[in-house]
Amino acid sequence: MPRKSRIDAPGALHHVIARGINRQAIFGDDTDRDRFLDRLGEILVQTQTACYAWALLPNHFHLLLRTGATPISLIMRRLLTGHAVYFNLRHQRSGHLFQNRYKSILCQADAYLMELVRYIHLNPLRAGLVPNCRELATFRFCGHAVLMGHQDMAWQDRDQVLRLFAETEARARRRYREFIQKGADQGHRADLVGGRLIRRTRGWEEVPSRRNPGAIQKGDERILGDSGFMAQALAAANESRERRMRLMARDYDLPRLAERIAGVLGIAAQDIMGKSRARAIARARDLLCYWASAELGVSQVHLASILDLTQPAVSLAARRGKRLADGRKLRLEE
Repeated sequence: MPRKSRIDAPGALHHVIARGINRQAIFGDDTDRDRFLDRLGEILVQTQTACYAWALLPNHFHLLLRTGATPISLIMRRLLTGHAVYFNLRHQRSGHLFQNRYKSILCQADAYLMELVRYIHLNPLRAGLVPNCRELATFRFCGHAVLMGHQDMAWQDRDQVLRLFAETEARARRRYREFIQKGADQGHRADLVGGRLIRRTRGWEEVPSRRNPGAIQKGDERILGDSGFMAQALAAANESRERRMRLMARDYDLPRLAERIAGVLGIAAQDIMGKSRARAIARARDLLCYWASAELGVSQVHLASILDLTQPAVSLAARRGKRLADGRKLRLEE
């Protein structure tokens, strides 16, 4: 059976899990972990991707990310490829480091954000890397230590998470610590790693202890959310796929896309693919990067090679292009 395509959109919340091939270790020591975190932070800052939670385990890692204009697939490709190349060179090995397909679960933020933060940050405790919650609070390779104020990672959005618990930092940190401690003995949560729906009438904080087994049913493994969220996510994914197929059927490629943008913005199509820094042409190039990646599915790496730019520069241009399209209500399809 063919694999289902990933579901993504600007602003989507993703729980990402990547494992070593054959469950082998992906970190040999703390130096590997530190280099991985440096690479992760650099990519998140460049792509303006928010990170709410993370944890590094010996043979896998968890991330809770909210994407911007850069697709989750590109973020993960850069992260996994970069770490694999570094790891293989340093440890004099060859071949694949990660399983071919990482897991990316689209999550319903309002219902699951707090639970996902707790589940991800308790991973080192469940794995036996630390003996208790007190030690977890200072464990360097988990975002829990950042939320507890024992280490600093500028790329982790600690304030957004703490605001879920209280307005003042001291009170928020105390309530967050209590929330973590209450979940310390929950063990593995299959309902938080995709493939299940939780239909509920009460608030989320009551679900872990009062969950009705009859309220759980099988769902799409790519989505974590209630039935309404799942239907909306699948409908949006289908609409995006159908729009892309329509464009392909009409032989839309980069030259035709440039012609469309030239007509919309009133410039010459050949100038868009050049190196002019004139404002009108730069804006057209931004729109090209956005529509090419978002509507046609052209990889930002490929766009970078065509436009003689770096991938981060293409990602930034795509974000500017999206703002231009949204602000002027521009659509690729005429």
